[in-house]
Amino acid sequence: MSIKPYQLTANKIKEEYKKGNLKASDVVQSLFQRIDNVENKVKAFAHLPEKNVGAGPCACPTQGDHRGSPLPLSGIPVAIKDNICVKGQLTTCASKILEGFRPPYNATVVEKLKKAGAILFGKTNMDEFAFGSSCENSCYHPTKNPWDINRIPGGSSGGSAASVGADEVIMALGSDTGGSIRQPASLCGVVGLKPTYGRVSRYGLIAFASSLDQIGPITKDVTDSAILMNVISGHDENDSTSVDLPVPDYTKSLIKDVKNLKIGVPKEYFIEGIDSDVKDSIEKALNVLSGLGAKYEMVSLPNTEYAVSVYYLVATAEASSNLARFDGVRFGRRATKTDNANEPSMIEMVSATRDEGFGPEAKRRIILGTFALSSGYYDAYYLKAQKVRTLIKQDFDEVFKKFDCIITPTSPTAAFKIGEKLNDPLSMYLSDIFTISANLAGIPAISIPCGFTRHGLPIGMQILAKPFDEETIFRVAYTYEQNTDWHLQKPVL
Repeated sequence: MSIKPYQLTANKIKEEYKKGNLKASDVVQSLFQRIDNVENKVKAFAHLPEKNVGAGPCACPTQGDHRGSPLPLSGIPVAIKDNICVKGQLTTCASKILEGFRPPYNATVVEKLKKAGAILFGKTNMDEFAFGSSCENSCYHPTKNPWDINRIPGGSSGGSAASVGADEVIMALGSDTGGSIRQPASLCGVVGLKPTYGRVSRYGLIAFASSLDQIGPITKDVTDSAILMNVISGHDENDSTSVDLPVPDYTKSLIKDVKNLKIGVPKEYFIEGIDSDVKDSIEKALNVLSGLGAKYEMVSLPNTEYAVSVYYLVATAEASSNLARFDGVRFGRRATKTDNANEPSMIEMVSATRDEGFGPEAKRRIILGTFALSSGYYDAYYLKAQKVRTLIKQDFDEVFKKFDCIITPTSPTAAFKIGEKLNDPLSMYLSDIFTISANLAGIPAISIPCGFTRHGLPIGMQILAKPFDEETIFRVAYTYEQNTDWHLQKPVL
């Protein structure tokens, strides 16, 4: 085989297994060699996969013949974001406050991966507790963009996107609260899908903002995304927000046909400050789809301008509540030194633990959220934000009455340089301006590669559809992907 196993997609690996040309051990060994060669540059992992990845009670076997396996991910290595619980494996949300924490149970998505035959392959780096858009807020190290190691990979699922983009793993899971799958997927030149809220169980996902979080796939192409979505989707009685609806076979939506499909293009997404290369790439992508029979026209989502403000009120309020559990008493880090050297009180211990354990961005968001929920400010901020959130959802509902999907840029710019926005949180928050609305409305959205800047950096196109209509998203994304070659481009590391 001229191409190395680590370069293959999951669907191609499955084909090679069926032919008897590959074994899972070949794939795993190839990935370890790739990690040895490039991980010191990319730093995509918070916790590297163990060399005996195919052994132990929590692992899936790498040995044996996968040719006749009916399991959809038999012998396919999948990396897991560091905020998704894997029994017995370090799961720290890239935060000092959870150092040494090993969950006693698996997240539902992890159980589904194991039943599907997947090989659990390490924990990927992230912004602490998913707070960030650049993967610079990890307590371990910043992750680098495989296309330019002087630039950020996006966040918070930057480790998952970078590991797939750098061919260090075949596919990965991320979580998306305001664009944390799609934005890094765009900046790293891979495919990232945020499912409809409730389509994938959140049980075992360490919560950031419970009404916004969703687990989703990050993959090398659209076919792999559909395969992984088939595995992780479905109702879960352990998650009260999980929706009890039948799960279609998403691979049946992988058809090259967009004739008479109606696409809405919101004018609010082509704002002042958008990179000209990004704008040109989206326009060219729309022309490709138009040439294949789709029809597009400009539409309006008038409340888009409030999305960032609404998001950073709702998300921080929910985060401050969710992170109250990290107190040094039940699990994770406990401060050993306080201002009271004799016998510190419980309050002093908790205060010292949270001061030591949380990084600057986590503290900033806890303070913002606590303020928004405090007496006298709840109605003025949090409640008002929830009302505007409803208006944002209604904007999408109106557009989807006439259009099958919406297409926008995923990010207003390509990847920026490491450190460029680290001391400017407001500028950093605006990195998610095009992705936040999908989480507020609870609708599905995917980012797929659609071009490169003049500096050789990937650009992503975002496709959104009405709730639980991932099938339309896959159909449009697959049609575009099969008529272009952006997804085949690889970084030189």
